[in-house]
Amino acid sequence: MSFPTVASVSRGRDNNFNLIRMIAATTVLVSHAFLVSWGEGWAPFHTLFNGINLGTMAVLVFFALSGFFIAKSFDAGGSWRRFLWARLLRLCPANLVTAALTVILGGLVLTTVAPADYWPEGLYFFLRQASLVSPLYELPGVFSSNPFGPTVNSSIWTLFYEALCYAGVFALGMTGHLRRGPVMIWVLVGLVALSLLSQYVELPGRLANVALLFPPFAIGAALYLWRDRLTLNPYVALGSAVLAYLAHGTAVFPLLLSLALGYGAFVVGFWKWPPLLAYNRLGDYSYGMYIYAFPIQQIVAMWGVTNPFVNIALSLPMTLACAVVSWTLVEKPALARVKHVS
Repeated sequence: MSFPTVASVSRGRDNNFNLIRMIAATTVLVSHAFLVSWGEGWAPFHTLFNGINLGTMAVLVFFALSGFFIAKSFDAGGSWRRFLWARLLRLCPANLVTAALTVILGGLVLTTVAPADYWPEGLYFFLRQASLVSPLYELPGVFSSNPFGPTVNSSIWTLFYEALCYAGVFALGMTGHLRRGPVMIWVLVGLVALSLLSQYVELPGRLANVALLFPPFAIGAALYLWRDRLTLNPYVALGSAVLAYLAHGTAVFPLLLSLALGYGAFVVGFWKWPPLLAYNRLGDYSYGMYIYAFPIQQIVAMWGVTNPFVNIALSLPMTLACAVVSWTLVEKPALARVKHVS
């Protein structure tokens, strides 16, 4: 039995990745429902998988898919200016709107402090979130009595690392190393070494996050770069999942889990099954789901909801509505401007 190469199935937009990203974003919402309802340490699978909870696994899938499509974007994008604008317009407009709405809603409805104590800090919060580099997570007097504490949006921490991955692809592409196999092999070797080191040494916070998030991104990028040689085999996907399970508790577990989740996502993503492909008639609502979910869930928790399943039931439709509006009025119009960049 032969299986298709990645190159043979990855042309065009006839795939299931909008759906997979949406499932991943919803999975993050489900995972966070336990945190905002019961407090720190209650995320599903956190203890079972040595600190890698359900939401983190969804983020690993996001980064693997991003690695593939960001490498493809630079390789086929036509110009470095278009690449940069595409990345900027994908991340920033929706993030800016979310930050602004969070600050405004917090100041008008949610805060328990005086306006003079809130708005200067609110402006600083907005500027820090807009920069992506070092966002703040608290607003004065907002969610201070919630079970998880005053964190306003726990999801945005990954955006900095996403942007850093974009910068890495840009640097490799501009220096001509993106298409050179040996260089990519050394990048992978370096990230494997960093991941293994993180299991034995407590790395500084940002370096520990790099050790967690960069390997799945690099796996996705390598899958694109070697797309002519690599096949999509469901038996390999199953085998990698079993291997990750057997490696649980060892230093290689995070790497093997990233590989299993990433490769499995691509096997499903390129599966040409019409019922799944029908989802593409809708928009790409996953980014909006991701960045709006946590503050909405914290609002629900502020109402006194301490049952995570009730939190999910209330938060999911509200978050989906925000995501649809974000895609329709902010993200899609912003991305449409990329075609005007040469």
